[in-house]
Amino acid sequence: MDGTELVAAVRRGDVKVVTALLEAGAAPNTVMDDGLPVLCLAAAAYDAGVAEALVEGGADPDQKLPDGTTPLVRAIDGGSPTVVTAVLGREPRLRLPEAERLQLLALARRWYERGAEEELRGRTGDAGHVCQVRAMDDGRGHVTQLRLGALTVRAGHGAILTDLEWAFRVLTSVDELVARAVAQRDPDHVDWSSARWVLSERRSKETWSALTAHRYHPAPEHRRFVLDVLHFYLLTSSSRRNSYDKESAELLVDWATDGEVDPGVLAEVLFVLSESEHRETEAVGLRHAAHPDPRVRGRVPDLLLGWATPRPLLDAARAALLVLAGDQDWGVRAMAGRALIAAHDGSSEFTDVIVGLLRDPVAGVRARTAEAVADGVDRSAAVADALVALLDEEDFGTRLNAAYGLLRRDDPRTGEAIERVRPLSRPGFEHDHRLSALWNWKWNREHRSAAG
Repeated sequence: MDGTELVAAVRRGDVKVVTALLEAGAAPNTVMDDGLPVLCLAAAAYDAGVAEALVEGGADPDQKLPDGTTPLVRAIDGGSPTVVTAVLGREPRLRLPEAERLQLLALARRWYERGAEEELRGRTGDAGHVCQVRAMDDGRGHVTQLRLGALTVRAGHGAILTDLEWAFRVLTSVDELVARAVAQRDPDHVDWSSARWVLSERRSKETWSALTAHRYHPAPEHRRFVLDVLHFYLLTSSSRRNSYDKESAELLVDWATDGEVDPGVLAEVLFVLSESEHRETEAVGLRHAAHPDPRVRGRVPDLLLGWATPRPLLDAARAALLVLAGDQDWGVRAMAGRALIAAHDGSSEFTDVIVGLLRDPVAGVRARTAEAVADGVDRSAAVADALVALLDEEDFGTRLNAAYGLLRRDDPRTGEAIERVRPLSRPGFEHDHRLSALWNWKWNREHRSAAG
C-alpha cells in the first residue's frame, strides 16, 4: 500500500476510511510530497477526528520533522485544544521526557501570554490586517481563528496550556485557572471549558476551598465560574469518592439567602441548587418567588418541586406556582406551567391554569406547555380539547406534541391529529419517540382494518 489512498482520505477528512486503511496495513506515518506526515495535514485542517484516528493507529506525535518541530508542536502552534488533545495521545506524561514536557508547556504559555495575534505577527513579520472569525472547536466551545497571510491559527492556547498541565500532572493554582477561564468573559469559550473540566476533576479539599472562595469575588464572571464548576461536581458525583454533594448544596443555599446582588448570577445559583438535594430548596424558592427579575422568578418553580416529585405540594408552594403561572413574563409562565403539570394534584384549579397556558397568546408558552402536557397525567376533556386546537400551530414541534398527547390519552381524534401533523418523515426526527408512536398507531390501525 503506497499511502496515496491514506493521504486522500486524510485530506477529505474521512475518519472511517482512514481507520479502515490503517487497519488494512497503511503506514500511519505516511509522508506527503512536502515531507510532512499525514498527521500534520490533519492537525493543520483542525480535523481532530482524523488526527485521533491516526494517533490511535500508530502515528507518532513526537516524530522529528525537517524543520525541527514535531506534529505535537505544530498542533500546539495551531491553537486548537481539541486537536492538541487528539495528537497528544495516551499517557503523554510517561511517554515524554520531563525536558520535552517543559518545552511544550513553555510553548503554549508563550502563545497564551503574548497573545495569538502578536505571536502570529512575530512569526510572519507581517504588519498587515489580521482576519478574525469565530470558530467552533469540535464541541469544546468556540475560539477566535486568525489568519495573516498564508498562516492560520486559533487562539485557544489558554485551554491548551490548561490541558497540557493536567495531562502532565502540573497542579496549577486554582486562582490562575480561574483567571484563565474568566479572561474571555464567555462560558462558551474553550479557555473556560478546559479550566472548568480540570477543576471538576481536582477533588481535593484545598482545591474546593480555593475555588469556592471566588464566590465572594467582586466580578460576576468569577462567581458564575464557581457555579459552573459546582454544577459539574453535581453532574459527575455519582462515581466520585469526593463528591462534595452535601457541601455544594449547603453552599448554594447560603449563597441564595445571603443576598447575591447580580440577578443573573442569582438565577444561576437557583438553577444549580435545583439540581441538588437539600431540605431548604423549597424555602429558598418561596423566598425568591416575587423577585423583580424574571430570570430569578423563572428558576423558582423547579425549586418548589424539589427532588421528591411527584408529591403533594405544600400550600405555600402550590399558591406560589399558581401565581407564577400568571406572571407577566412568558418564560416564567412556561416554567410554572411545566411544574404544575409535573405536580398535578387532580384539582380543577390546576387543570384550568394548564388549559389557559395551552391557549396562551405567546407561542413559546403554548409550545413548552404542550411538550409537558403530552406526557402529563391530566386526562381531562378540557386539556384534550386544548391539544386539538394546537394542531393548527405553525411550529411543527407543538403540533407533534399535541398529536402525541392525544394518542397517549387514547383520544378518538388521534387519527385526525396524525393527518394534520404529516408528513411523519422529517430530517432530524428519525429517532424521535413521538413520531415512532404515531407511526406505530397508524400502522396498527391500517393492518387491523386490512385483517378485518
